[in-house]
Amino acid sequence: MVSKWKKMKLALSLNLCNYLPRTLEEEPPSSALNSDTALLSPLNWPMPPTPSSSHRRRLSRSSSRSSKQQTCSICLTKMKEGCGHAIFTAECSHAFHFHCIASNVKHGNQVCPVCRAKWKEIPIQKPSLDLPYNPFDRSNNDAAISLVRCLPPSQRAINQGYPEPAMFDDDERLEEQTVFVGETDALKKENRCSVRMVDMKMYPEASAVPQSKSCENFDVLVHLKAVTGNQISQYRRAPVDLVTVLDISGSMGGTKLALLKRAMGFVIQNLGSSDRLSVVAFSSTARRLFPLTRMSDAGRQLALQAVNSLVATGGTNIVDGLKKGAKVMEDRRVRNSVASIILLSDGQDTYTMNHPDPSYRLMLPQIPVHSFGFGSDHDASVMHSVSELSGGTFSFIENESVIQDALAQCIGGLLSVAVQELRVDIEGMCPNVRISSIKTGSYSSLVTDDGHSGLVELGDLYADEERDFLVSINIPIEEDGHTPLLKLRCVYIDSLTKETTKLESHVLQIRRPEKVSEEEVVPIEVVRQRNRFLAAEAIAQARTLAEHGDLEAAVTAIENFRLGLAEMVAAKSRDRFCVALDSELKEMQERMRSSHVYEASGRAYILSGLSSHSWQRATARGNSRDGLSFVQAYQTPSMAEMLRQSQAMFLVSPSHHRLIQPLLSFASQPKPRKQAKAVIM
Repeated sequence: MVSKWKKMKLALSLNLCNYLPRTLEEEPPSSALNSDTALLSPLNWPMPPTPSSSHRRRLSRSSSRSSKQQTCSICLTKMKEGCGHAIFTAECSHAFHFHCIASNVKHGNQVCPVCRAKWKEIPIQKPSLDLPYNPFDRSNNDAAISLVRCLPPSQRAINQGYPEPAMFDDDERLEEQTVFVGETDALKKENRCSVRMVDMKMYPEASAVPQSKSCENFDVLVHLKAVTGNQISQYRRAPVDLVTVLDISGSMGGTKLALLKRAMGFVIQNLGSSDRLSVVAFSSTARRLFPLTRMSDAGRQLALQAVNSLVATGGTNIVDGLKKGAKVMEDRRVRNSVASIILLSDGQDTYTMNHPDPSYRLMLPQIPVHSFGFGSDHDASVMHSVSELSGGTFSFIENESVIQDALAQCIGGLLSVAVQELRVDIEGMCPNVRISSIKTGSYSSLVTDDGHSGLVELGDLYADEERDFLVSINIPIEEDGHTPLLKLRCVYIDSLTKETTKLESHVLQIRRPEKVSEEEVVPIEVVRQRNRFLAAEAIAQARTLAEHGDLEAAVTAIENFRLGLAEMVAAKSRDRFCVALDSELKEMQERMRSSHVYEASGRAYILSGLSSHSWQRATARGNSRDGLSFVQAYQTPSMAEMLRQSQAMFLVSPSHHRLIQPLLSFASQPKPRKQAKAVIM
């Protein structure tokens, strides 16, 4: 039988943590076989090549020196064999309990407490992602350790407590000519000047109205689509400034944090060299991990290192995290044309959200905040409000296993912005035609007092994304053969050329015969949008009733709308939009069957649905890959492709433990002449 000493020397020769096994008299119970200690044991590793004799002698002398020190210089207690504590031996040969020295260096100390030698490697205590996933392991011992090389000031992680600058104006400069690869300015304009980026259509609810009849609230559907063809691609799109605000409170420990890191790794790898990323992590307080940095090879390495070093601890201070993320955006010296903030949290704010006038309402930036609440304990109402006020979307991730898919869908849209600051002016073309209202969901709209004109501000559109809104007008009695109704003027900024483009539509007219021989059939496009707005009203009414504790009335409100929807011709003909809408409403009813279910998932599911329909943009919902979102209605090809790439990654990871492998190994970094070692005694 191989002796304990030989096993220890073998592990030290590999520069790995070593578990000194107990003697036969100290045989551990069977439950210990699933512990982190057992997983770290060299008995579970394949036998490596035998090291050279000179190397063995050198390690033996080093091990002998460190083994003579029997007392930790920090806690002054004995370092005994078999106690299960990790021992950290620095490059200066002084040894300490790992948890003692990890606490000592987390505030920025990089020197030995004994000899004051400056270290090149410092210990960080954190959940270990280098181990295979073990769902039965609930231990929290000193085996979860890591050695991290000291990084430059701009790369230090949140756990090391280094001071932040007063102004976040240290964002990395943008490189010129990075968006159009291989194109000159003249060629860019030549290629883009004839491209019509927005397609406009109008659908009246009827093509003819009798001369002797006046109509109140006659609906005209305005349909817009960002028509891009092959114009938007990895190298031909607007670069993005992205700030991710990540919850790393204590409830995020274990698999949640590991899956969040994996999702962030996917985001980092899919950002281009012209895109810039900054990460803010928050628990009891918030801290920026690194400034806005271009995702070049070096930038990706920096971002992966910072994310991989995160540790879950403390409370949940969402306001502080949002303030920090907003400050990163506000203090930028230079700005990419597309900017967004992503907020992820699984808990309720334990610091400021209960204030009667929450401060987050006063500090939200003029930048969309796309929020993702996951699990059953996040504050869906607050996160939905944050997104609604800023122009972003709210997604509900019921199961943390789909965090990456949800982020992928969002990133697929942000990386395909085609037009910006889109505004539509609506003009009445007949003196007696009046605009009574414009239904736009969450988008800002205005109708002039005389009813002759109106406008809608739609902001940014992703490639191939569509927007629909209903304009209600009053049509007078008309003896002429036709009545001109509306004309559209569209103004937007091309996301690539930065040029302002103006487009005008044709004049929409309807026929005015003496009689209409048969009843006009309302176009299916108008029916769908009517149903969408009516459904949103029913959902909002049900939510209000549910918040007041009347779940039975809330379920009835949705049921009444579903009954009316079932009687429509579109539903009877199995129109795909009506079928999907009915299925979604039925799911909402199920999630309001009891107060417990509503609190756990119903509120978040409903708010995510409202966000999706009001902004006409795909949001993540549900607890499985198949039911991730209401995709057929609002998902764009770019979003669907990014989601497909995310899901393909899981298809090649058959075992669950591969989902939480570390984003980045530090083994590739240059090693000092003498390395620090961690030994579990």
